[in-house]
Amino acid sequence: MQLKIMPKKKRLSAGRVPLILFLCQTISALEVPLDPKLLEDLVQPPTITHQSPKDYIIDPRENIVIQCEAKGKPPPSFSWTRNGTHFDIDKDPLVTMKPDSGTLIINIMSEGKAETYEGVYQCTARNERGAAISNNIVIRPSRSPLWTKEKLEPITLQNGQPLVLPCRPPIGLPPAIIFWMDNSFQRLPQSERVSQGLNGDLYFSNVLPEDTREDYICYARFNHTQTIQQKQPISLKVISVDELNDTIAANLSDTEFYGAKSSRERPPTFLTPEGNASHKEELRGNVLSLECIAEGLPTPLIYWIKEDGTLPTNRTVYRNFQKTLQIIQVSEADSGNYQCIAKNALGAIHHTISVTVKAAPYWIMAPQNLVLSPGEDGTLICRANGNPKPRISWLTNGVPIEIAPDDPSRRIDGDTIIFSNVQERSSAVYQCNASNEYGYLLANAFVNVLAEPPRILTSANTLYQVIANRPAFLDCAFFGSPLPTIEWFKGAKGSALHEDIYVFHENGTLEIPVAQKDNTGTYTCVARNKLGTAKNEVHVEVKDPTRIIEQPEYAVVQRGSTVSFECRVKHDHTLIATVTWLKDNGELPNDERFTVAKDHLVVTDVRDDDGGTYTCVANTTLDDVSASAVLSVVAPTPTPAPIYDVPNPPFDLELTSQLDTSVQLSWTPGDDNNSPITKFIIEYEDAMHEAGLWHHQAEVSGTQTTAQLKLSPYVNYSFRVMAENSIGRSLPSEASEQYQTKAAEPDKNPTAVEGLGSEPDNLVITWKPLNGFESNGPGLQYKVSWRQKDGDDEWTSVVVANVSKYIVSGTPTFVPYLIKVQALNVVGFAPEPAVVMGHSGEDLPMVAPGNVRVNVVNSTLAEVHWDPVPLKSIRGHLQGYRIYYWKAQSSSQRNRRHIEKKILTFQGSKTHGMLPGLEPFSHYTLNVRVVNGKGEGPASPDRAFSTPEGVPSAPSSLKIVNPTLDSLTLEWDPPSHPNGLLTEYTLKYQPINSTHELGPLIDLKIPANKTRWTLKNLNFSTRYKFYFYAQTSVGPGSQITEEAVTTVDEAGILPPDVGAGKAMASRQVDIATQGWFIGLMCAVALLILILLIVCFIRRNKGGKYPVKEKEDAHADPEIQPMKEDDGTFGEYSDAEDHKPLKKGSRTPSDRTVKKEDSDDSLVDYGEGVNGQFNEDGSFIGQYSGKKEKEPAEGNESSEAPSPVNAMNSFV
Repeated sequence: MQLKIMPKKKRLSAGRVPLILFLCQTISALEVPLDPKLLEDLVQPPTITHQSPKDYIIDPRENIVIQCEAKGKPPPSFSWTRNGTHFDIDKDPLVTMKPDSGTLIINIMSEGKAETYEGVYQCTARNERGAAISNNIVIRPSRSPLWTKEKLEPITLQNGQPLVLPCRPPIGLPPAIIFWMDNSFQRLPQSERVSQGLNGDLYFSNVLPEDTREDYICYARFNHTQTIQQKQPISLKVISVDELNDTIAANLSDTEFYGAKSSRERPPTFLTPEGNASHKEELRGNVLSLECIAEGLPTPLIYWIKEDGTLPTNRTVYRNFQKTLQIIQVSEADSGNYQCIAKNALGAIHHTISVTVKAAPYWIMAPQNLVLSPGEDGTLICRANGNPKPRISWLTNGVPIEIAPDDPSRRIDGDTIIFSNVQERSSAVYQCNASNEYGYLLANAFVNVLAEPPRILTSANTLYQVIANRPAFLDCAFFGSPLPTIEWFKGAKGSALHEDIYVFHENGTLEIPVAQKDNTGTYTCVARNKLGTAKNEVHVEVKDPTRIIEQPEYAVVQRGSTVSFECRVKHDHTLIATVTWLKDNGELPNDERFTVAKDHLVVTDVRDDDGGTYTCVANTTLDDVSASAVLSVVAPTPTPAPIYDVPNPPFDLELTSQLDTSVQLSWTPGDDNNSPITKFIIEYEDAMHEAGLWHHQAEVSGTQTTAQLKLSPYVNYSFRVMAENSIGRSLPSEASEQYQTKAAEPDKNPTAVEGLGSEPDNLVITWKPLNGFESNGPGLQYKVSWRQKDGDDEWTSVVVANVSKYIVSGTPTFVPYLIKVQALNVVGFAPEPAVVMGHSGEDLPMVAPGNVRVNVVNSTLAEVHWDPVPLKSIRGHLQGYRIYYWKAQSSSQRNRRHIEKKILTFQGSKTHGMLPGLEPFSHYTLNVRVVNGKGEGPASPDRAFSTPEGVPSAPSSLKIVNPTLDSLTLEWDPPSHPNGLLTEYTLKYQPINSTHELGPLIDLKIPANKTRWTLKNLNFSTRYKFYFYAQTSVGPGSQITEEAVTTVDEAGILPPDVGAGKAMASRQVDIATQGWFIGLMCAVALLILILLIVCFIRRNKGGKYPVKEKEDAHADPEIQPMKEDDGTFGEYSDAEDHKPLKKGSRTPSDRTVKKEDSDDSLVDYGEGVNGQFNEDGSFIGQYSGKKEKEPAEGNESSEAPSPVNAMNSFV
């Protein structure tokens, strides 16, 4: 004999009571219903109710929690094994077991490492009736390793060629999720041409110029530890064949080269998988993923077929632009050959993938708990399937059955244990293990041998009232072991009932199929087994059905007349019947023309809108009946031409059926003005909380004149109605009477609950309060509860007034808290609120970044690396890292109190960064600090570094002094930014003759320690142009230019004109008084005047200047003068012309040329202009067209060290 739950047929009779669940013969899901009141003395072997997964990957930053929960009677005790041996938790201070539970908590947050506790764990729950065991729980900490350092060469590839960018992510646990993004953390666009493979590589069927970029970055996201690792960026440049040849010639040693194949169209070939065929093995129930990616031009398309069948329609998914075929919930029937076809306009290829589906063990019939009585027989069946076929092994109380104590009542037959003549000592827990090379299944099933007398679980003296000619169901829930037999009796001394009239259900219920008056009486249910008897009495009353003996009839009446509908009802005299009239399934209009009497309905002065269906409904507490009739209104009087307008407002609003949560609103429609009313809009006003403000309540169709409205508690309602037709909406009706609902507990809780600390030792809990309408009653308050997320503390709660914030003081720094805020009023509490997580206040980080390293990239750029700060020491949300760096002061600057420090912040968990804009040949100091939401942590030890030399700026000034007949003296100030140790100065100069032609260029080297130099043996009364610049070991810097004139004689020297830069000669007094000299000067002046007039006329006619013609005739850039300020060519006037030269082409009167300060930056100029930048950031103009060129030697030397120029020449 076995106990079982008997399925119970649905009972239609009224007055039934709910049944208590009872023990069953075959109990699914390892459940034995132990009612705490009736069955509390029954014993039960242990049953595992909850356990951690078999493959349990833990977060090494958090405590390890290994779940094991079980139930039984008496409550079970728990023990653990680790790697097959007993795990003594008492000897490990970091390991504790939760009270009344087998769950282990390993505290590695304070000390210890997760790797120490890797292994295979198994839990055993034991009581006097047996022992149940958990699965083998394999504990492994998650891992998110860094990418292997590698040097990625730039890739240059011809347009149209295929490409595979490898990802090769680090092997983590669990495996990482791969995706490609750029430096801006934007996902790279993918298409049929460009897509990511299952292995994470990025495949290009053919490359296009728009694929050129320097930031192809593969990211690996490890979800378990919430970390993302980044591969070094890959640079790709797509160029044409000509560009590719030029690049190879110039950069073959620096560039990875993929071959200069022709970019003409070509048929497809597979990038992956390789060859014509491959094999794939997958486990049953998993997702089968097959991938084919092809290259070709134009881009091939991928198609899939199954060679020996069709693809399952409802389980097939195409992904990655149809390059990936996925079959969900794969089974053995999905084994076979799958073919992917790549096709473009030039051809097609195919690849065959042979798929084999294996299977880890899966249940065909898992063993179920047995509840037997002494002397009974039973079986435990354990059947599983798999590929390969799993091996079945049995254990009893966690011990292999081969070495367990013998039990004469059991016999093993393969996958079945047969029990015969069991006794109470036969109670035990049996484990079935089904395993193959792909996994295992473990199921616990107990055999519980009980000897219990019968018990009736149905309440005594239950009254069943039923309507005659309908079925009745009398309950008799029972329990006992052995399974009791059930008998039903009628009357105090009646005989047992038989199945010829009654239906006996296995769960003890008695069914009377067609109840009659003579079935009224007392019925007794008797349960018997060999250990005793139990009985229970219930009572049945059979009532007469309710009937309408005179029904309403169809009527046709004229407008303005009177109509009457009859409705006479007969019912059981012990019941109370009510009669209700409906019109078109709604309430009757609230109109005095409608009169309801005892047995009839009268409508006077009938109108057109009175037409419709009228229904009489008669009901009692046990049944109801109805009858309907149609009223048609005819002979309408003629009406004038219709006037179309919005409806008139409804009127006569009335509230009926006033309940706590609902009310019925009825109204009389206004005139529709010849356009049928399509709908009514109902609005409400809350005079208690928002007087004068109307809100939308409901909408009903234009044929209804009543509406059942749902109400909220504690609201003083007024309603108004508006009608709407095709023309528009009517004015609102007059407001209805006010109706105030009773207060009730709130039905919702505050939203936007957050927990953030404002100080290191507090937690500020905030929320959005309920409004008055949502409060549902007076005295709105909030119950604020909190507890630490990772602790075992109980909830701490406080009730606060109607505010939106509560501050918890004395909290640990930056600890996660579970928070909930529940609304309450004088009536009661709102439903249990949702739990949100917050953090107590942050504090400044405690530890500085370590192992700070500086790598100087060039004279203006350095790269800084550091080790990350441990998460526990951050004491807050990691915002990033901040680098402070400053230039070391020279001896002349050390008196200054303030050191200008620069700051760069790097967001997130980055451990390196670049310092741009450094000054060459300078000493710098830096430190690194971690930043959280509170602020900065301590600084790392200062780290000093130096930048290498760069090219100098132009000399600060250049002056020509003491001009003589054959010599000029130059004085200058050194460059304001030497950017290194000056090695020498270079002076280049050339004469300018009377026709403004430039003479030969002379090159002179001057030691670096000089600031004055005299040039001798110069030509008499000649203009010279000077080019002057300084040099370091890196190269020449920017130049400064100047012009000067040797004097006619030494008798007198006139100061130069402002802006002209000339040294003019004057005559001696005795010569000036000579007539021949006066005549000569007049002739020269006349000639100059004629030349000026000719130049002016030619300029107005658009012709070339003499200087321009000569410049065009001489391509040598060394003999082309230019204006200093705007770079355009100027004209030189005659030596005796006292007028200044064209704007700005000469030096100031003090013959000093200052280097102009400039705020221009590299960003302002960009990288593609004619100008370029030295390492110190100064701008070097490259003169072309109308711009003056430097001497050839100066150009060559000053251009070489520029990194920007080198980059531009490469690009």
